[in-house]
Amino acid sequence: MTEQRKLEAGGEKKHRGTCHCGAVKFEAVVDLGKGVSRCNCTVCTKTAWLGAITKPEAFTVLEGEDQLTMYEWGFKVGKRYFCKVCSVMCYGAGHLEQLGGDYVSINVNCVDDVEFSDLSVQYFDGRHNNWHAGTRTEPWPIFD
Repeated sequence: MTEQRKLEAGGEKKHRGTCHCGAVKFEAVVDLGKGVSRCNCTVCTKTAWLGAITKPEAFTVLEGEDQLTMYEWGFKVGKRYFCKVCSVMCYGAGHLEQLGGDYVSINVNCVDDVEFSDLSVQYFDGRHNNWHAGTRTEPWPIFD
């Protein structure tokens, strides 16, 4: 059995990612050692979103910007961008004061150089609009 190790914060690194078919390629400078987040809202649950936040200036679409389409819902504080060819949601972007203003949230499931067992996951309760509770290390229930 392999010893599980968690990434430690303090290591901003440039990561590259793609959609499933490779039509969309991006890179983002992000510290995955700070942890990643999973939310139980309907969009995040249905798309298996695993997010990491960075600033817009630390994110670049390298190829396939013309292959992206966008989905926006609810209060319209964020837009999710996905590949027109394979439908994989690669990243989201928006403005939310609680996140420090403008942000990009990459879907870590699209990042090519990540060992998922090394990541610390924090969970949000978006399903119940329970944002004020912050994150925790255990998943929030979907049904009460």
